[in-house]
Amino acid sequence: MKSSLKKHLLFVLGSLALILGAVGIFIPILPTTPFVICAAACFGTASPALARKLENNRFFGEYIRNYRNKCGISRKARIRGLVFLWTALLVSALLIRHIHMWLLLSAVGIAVSIHLLTIGRKRDIQNVRSEKT
Repeated sequence: MKSSLKKHLLFVLGSLALILGAVGIFIPILPTTPFVICAAACFGTASPALARKLENNRFFGEYIRNYRNKCGISRKARIRGLVFLWTALLVSALLIRHIHMWLLLSAVGIAVSIHLLTIGRKRDIQNVRSEKT
């Protein structure tokens, strides 16, 4: 009985995390990657089949695989993330039209951009691994 309750709770938590991750694609303040990784971890226990499906998903699979394999982020994903981030922030700023919100959105954009630019690059991490072997 305990195991069944745990699986149900992890399924609900994983579903909530996945929804928040999906919303985070469109709302720059919500971070997509941590929510998707949380969902994958929850589904790994609650429903391994669902975890595999999420890992093979064309939108979220790369995030999970890169995290699990500690292989950084591809240049394509980095550029796509930055373009989408700043496009969403610009649209949000134009819709809101309050200087305080512009400052907040700018701060979020700068922080997320720094994060994306400082995450290890796939190529660099693969080179370090090959040098160690």
